[in-house]
Amino acid sequence: MLANTATHNVTWEKLPDDFVLDNEPVDNINQPLLAAALTESLELAGRLPADALTITNYGICATLNNRFVVKAPDWGYVSSIRVSREEVKRSYTPRLQGDIPVIVMEFLSDTEGGEYSSKPTYPPGKWFYYEQILQVPNYAIFEPDGGVLEVYRRDNLGHYQLQTPDANNRHWIAKMNLFLGVWQGSRENRSGYWLRWWDENGELLLWGLELAAKERQRAERLAAQLKALGVEPEV
Repeated sequence: MLANTATHNVTWEKLPDDFVLDNEPVDNINQPLLAAALTESLELAGRLPADALTITNYGICATLNNRFVVKAPDWGYVSSIRVSREEVKRSYTPRLQGDIPVIVMEFLSDTEGGEYSSKPTYPPGKWFYYEQILQVPNYAIFEPDGGVLEVYRRDNLGHYQLQTPDANNRHWIAKMNLFLGVWQGSRENRSGYWLRWWDENGELLLWGLELAAKERQRAERLAAQLKALGVEPEV
């Protein structure tokens, strides 16, 4: 499948099995925690369909002027893939193997990763690659230490525009039917800012520990009500 930008010939080809992928470690210990938290709440809320794909430091590929390009966002969401998961075990090629990502995210760290790079020459910068080559509709850049979230949406002219959050300081991701925002608290021995999902009614999508705590509180309230009625709850 072929697509053309102004000066770039873009094709969608499967990455060869012998292609050497970048195997460098992530820049920051917080990145895997932030990514896992985003995926977990989607899964537990039933918001992760069987054919959806979440991407965590995992290569998204295109062929630019006959040369392979691979960028690995810190997190991303693909609503539907059209191949088996075995075929996308090493990398994912949009259009050839499924939909383009609905959103990709980069978590800023002390190491400059070029999240804002619009360099068009090979190898292209991340911004240019997501905006012009992959044409991902939503691009989020999150600075976890300060809790600063920037969400860019691709306009009708094909350029990212910074979005203004709503009154709750959240961003509506239409193709996911969810809000994305910043939440402060603790998880997995990390206290600080996290990215969280809220549904269309403003309800927070919970993590597993939060769901367990909610169920425990419900059971405790029920037990208290039964005792007030003179009924001893079963243990």
